[in-house]
Amino acid sequence: MDRPFIPPRSRSLPRLRWPARRRRTTALAAVALSLVLTGTGCSRAGTASPAAADGAAPKAAAVVSGPLCDLLPSGSDPGNPAALTGQPAEAALRWLPVLTTFEAAVRASGMSADLRGGSGLTILAPTDDAFAAKFSEDNLDQLFLADQDKLRGLLREHLVAGSLSLSDLVAAGEVTTLAGTTVTVTGGGGTARLADQADTVCADYQVANARIHIINHVLGSLPTTAGEGGHRAH
Repeated sequence: MDRPFIPPRSRSLPRLRWPARRRRTTALAAVALSLVLTGTGCSRAGTASPAAADGAAPKAAAVVSGPLCDLLPSGSDPGNPAALTGQPAEAALRWLPVLTTFEAAVRASGMSADLRGGSGLTILAPTDDAFAAKFSEDNLDQLFLADQDKLRGLLREHLVAGSLSLSDLVAAGEVTTLAGTTVTVTGGGGTARLADQADTVCADYQVANARIHIINHVLGSLPTTAGEGGHRAH
């Protein structure tokens, strides 16, 4: 499979502003929440990239599950689950439109190489809306531009050694993050609840060196600053 084109990104980290993206991800989150409340999940199978039609053997469909999956790239769309299977985690994150803040945090923290070259990693990636509900915009700017040690600590709260599927997480019952925090895991039916505060909303992206599970809440012990002065991240 040809590697999808990844557009170049600026090395600078401007103040975080996502008005257009925010409107889209808010709508996605609203739909996801309604599905969680009604107990409805979904499974989506991505297809291999069009390059498979040129004679290469097609890859098996990659199945993801959760209430947000129907609203994320699928089928032959760029960023569909099967198209990401050959991508390192750091690159795969760029294709998921609800993870722009998490992906930017990886770059700002200097952890891109860790996600690109690491082998066997589980990534519990909060959505943009989860970050906006947790941190004010000024707080995020401070984390990205000045408190990078704290930012790295926050990201490690969302990384677990070993490439664990959703069923692996649920079977384990608890996992320990790279920050040393024990996170309980419960669930079934295509979703899981983490630390009794976050839910998976699209789980089981299998990429070259990791599993990515999109979640709806920021983990860790940093205080919530959204709405407590400064600008709310949006």
